[in-house]
Amino acid sequence: MSENNKNGGVLFKNDKKATDQHPDYTGNITIDGKEYYLSAWVNESARTGQKYFALKTKLKEATTPAPAPQTSTVPDPVDDLPF
Repeated sequence: MSENNKNGGVLFKNDKKATDQHPDYTGNITIDGKEYYLSAWVNESARTGQKYFALKTKLKEATTPAPAPQTSTVPDPVDDLPF
C-alpha cells in the first residue's frame, strides 16, 4: 500500500464468485499500520430498496510454515522387548 493510503484500502470485483456466500468485491485495507483482507457484498434494504455495501474484515496474519516433526534419536523401549 502506498504512503497515501496509510489508513485506506482497495476493492476489486470478485470474478471468482461461485455462490451468494462469496463476496462481490475483495481487497485489502490498512488501518493503524495493520493490514486486513476486505470483503464486500452488495445488498438491498428490504425496507427502503436502497442498495448498500455490507463489509467484513479479517486481519492478515503472517503465515509461517509448520515446523517439520522432529525425529527422536532415543531408542524405542518397545523394540527391546524379547517377545
